[in-house]
Amino acid sequence: MNDSKNVLIIEDDKEMAKMLLEFLDNNGYKTTLFYSPDNVITTIKNQDFDIIITDLKLPGMNGIELCERIAENRSDIPVIVMTGFGSINNAIDAIHAGAFDFIVKPFDLDIFLISVNRAMKHRQLQEKIKTLSQFPQQVSIFKNIIGNSQPMQELFQTLSHIINTDITVLISGESGTGKELIAKALHQKSSRKENPFIAVNCSALPETLIESELFGYTKGSFTDAKDDRKGLFIQANGGTLFLDEIGEIPPGFQVKLLRAIEERIIRPIGSHNEIKFDVRIISATNIDLEDAIKKGLFREDLYYRLNVIQVKVPPLRKRDLDILLLAENFIKQFSDQYKKDVKGISDNAAKKLLDYSWPGNVRELKNAVERAVALTGYEKISVDDLPEKIRDYNSYDIVFHNNPVNLLTIDEMEKKYIFHVLEVTKKNYKLASQILGIDRKTLYRKLQKYNLKT
Repeated sequence: MNDSKNVLIIEDDKEMAKMLLEFLDNNGYKTTLFYSPDNVITTIKNQDFDIIITDLKLPGMNGIELCERIAENRSDIPVIVMTGFGSINNAIDAIHAGAFDFIVKPFDLDIFLISVNRAMKHRQLQEKIKTLSQFPQQVSIFKNIIGNSQPMQELFQTLSHIINTDITVLISGESGTGKELIAKALHQKSSRKENPFIAVNCSALPETLIESELFGYTKGSFTDAKDDRKGLFIQANGGTLFLDEIGEIPPGFQVKLLRAIEERIIRPIGSHNEIKFDVRIISATNIDLEDAIKKGLFREDLYYRLNVIQVKVPPLRKRDLDILLLAENFIKQFSDQYKKDVKGISDNAAKKLLDYSWPGNVRELKNAVERAVALTGYEKISVDDLPEKIRDYNSYDIVFHNNPVNLLTIDEMEKKYIFHVLEVTKKNYKLASQILGIDRKTLYRKLQKYNLKT
């Protein structure tokens, strides 16, 4: 993706042009200046720009016409229109003609930078969507794990080195990143694939039951032990035992688990006999085990026994090139499941998915897509089909002041900005929604929340 941040400025006022050039240069943008629109269309056909900033009143061409011609030839480049306060209606016409945003002169440079950064982010999202449509998913030996991003390619490389070994593996990563999927992939590519893969969620087992679940018990060893029961270590014999959320193992049981892993033997509760087992141990955690060791919650010797090889699964926000690939895969999966003819996702919905921070990672994305497929009545998922927190999410750039007196709460800042946009657009709710980056239903909810009259 292009990271050059190239901006084309069209401004006939030389003092204004000089100020904008210096300001944007100081904020990491590379600028090209035209004093008239004469050669703009020819230039943008042959040279790539990320943003175009133009005055509405220019010599030789109406600003509305310029916006229309830019939209016809390079609709992928967002256009910001600068206008005097008396020309706001013309600026709104320019947005209808294809402009991305407008800003009223005279303007605060910090506010101007917010508009430029928003346009740049819009451009980057468009390029991501374009890139994903041009490059299909790369073939991986792990067919059920999707990823074109650099972090995932590095993960695949690490996994490829250990698939044919019995080495003990610790998988770390945030909740919802797919740690069990990685463990299953390692098992299915190993020489143990014909034998059991047994997964146990350590956090779901009460301290009083964890030993009996893992090691088993003999008949009569406690009140409810009516028959002998094999523990999970023995049930997984010859295969793989996946200990998920290993950081939740009670401290009192950790020494017994360490001994079992080191000596490859277990003793069922109530038995005097030790049983050998042959199991590959893969564990996973979403907490920092080294920090747990410092707090006395996890044994250091057990940590090193489990952490022979550590595999780190990246969070979804670090692999944004994979978001739409995963979404398309889930769309196909749930379209088949619900017998619906959903074939893809709209550009606006795709932008929302790319812009969202995904605290729940792949699991959250999967749930969001399942919901959207179930609700949509169209061939492509729209913004309205997405969960509310994804629809409403906006990663705005904030203007900070040094004086604490001037600092606002998030709600106060949002209220002031919504009021400003409505005032400038003369309560054109459709246009205001477009500028704010939210749908009209969300705008009306916010108007009710902040008691702004409609």
